[in-house]
This record gives sequence, C-alpha cells and structure tokens, in this order.
Amino acid sequence: MQTELTQISCTAFVGGKSITKGTLQHIVAFVKDSLDDKEFAQLLIFNDLTGKPIDIDFRGKTAEVLQRLSNHADHASAEEESKQPTRRVGRPKLGVVSGEVTLLPRHWDWLKSQPGGASVTLRKLVDEARRTGKNESKARAAQEASYHFMTAMAGDFPQHEEALRALYAGNQDRFYQLIDDWAPDIRDHIKTLAENAFIKEET
Repeated sequence: MQTELTQISCTAFVGGKSITKGTLQHIVAFVKDSLDDKEFAQLLIFNDLTGKPIDIDFRGKTAEVLQRLSNHADHASAEEESKQPTRRVGRPKLGVVSGEVTLLPRHWDWLKSQPGGASVTLRKLVDEARRTGKNESKARAAQEASYHFMTAMAGDFPQHEEALRALYAGNQDRFYQLIDDWAPDIRDHIKTLAENAFIKEET
C-alpha cells in the first residue's frame, strides 16, 4: 500500500533555518499554528526522500489544507490506476512474464548448458545483478536528492558547483570540506540527504 501524501517525511525551512521536521501532516499543522505572514513568505518544505520542494496551498484552516492534499493524492492515484493494463480473464500466469531476448549463438549455447536451462539461468543472473546493484541505486538516489535540495537552497553558496562535482564523483572528503562553511541547518540537511551517496559496492 502506498504511503499517503500527508505521511511522507519532510523538512521545513524559513530562510536558511530548519524550523521543523516530520510528516507533511505535522508540518502543515506546525506552520499554520506558528508562522506569521513574513515567515510564510520565506517558507520552503522539502520531501526528505527526493530533496524536492513541495508546493502546498495553505489557504483556510489546517483541516482544509490537509483535505486538499489528500484529494490531490487520491486523484493522482486514480490516474495511475487508469493507466494500468486491464488483466484479461483466463488462466493465471503465476507471476511469469514472457518476453523476447536477443542473444548471439554462443550465448544461447552457454545458457542451455547451465543447470536448469536458459530461463532459470537468466533469472539467477538478473537476481544477482539486482542484488549487486542495490548500493549503486541507493547512492544514485542520495545524489539526486542532495542535488535537488542544494540547487534550491544553496545555489548561490560559495563553491556550490565544485561541491556538486565532488558529490557525483563520490569524493566524500572533498564534498564535506566544500560545504563545511555553509549555513549550519542547510549543511546538516545536505549531509543527511547525502548519507548514502558515498556507499561502495560490495565485493
């Protein structure tokens, strides 16, 4: 079951200061109760998973704001479901999906010689590739989240581009050195987002 939009983890900033962190539901309630008009003008809320800002219509009471978010999530979910292909009535496929694989004769000869045959061997190879690629996927997601947040909040900070290059080059020491003098709350949130950006592939 998908996580409801109001339950995703977020962090709210006013200017360069982090004011609260938690579910979007918590942040909406906190913002409505705590911020004045001047602070509202500087408010930015970021998705902790993607590092991207979230646009929220704060008109009305807290319950009205949350209801609009819920309605938006329901509408998006309905659209996504409508795009899914309709399952035809008939014998269940037991989770097996057929497809076309194009290989050279020597590849087919090797696959057929493996225990269990070509299909079993291909499934094992795919599963192994998925396992060994897990760290790479985590690192890429952390890099992207850090990039989105840094672009939004630190785009005019000194050595911003150099820091991004170090991030994508996997140079952890250089990256932390370059952002060390940045606004503390922004720097610390970047470090949190980038936590998995420098993990190495298991050998």
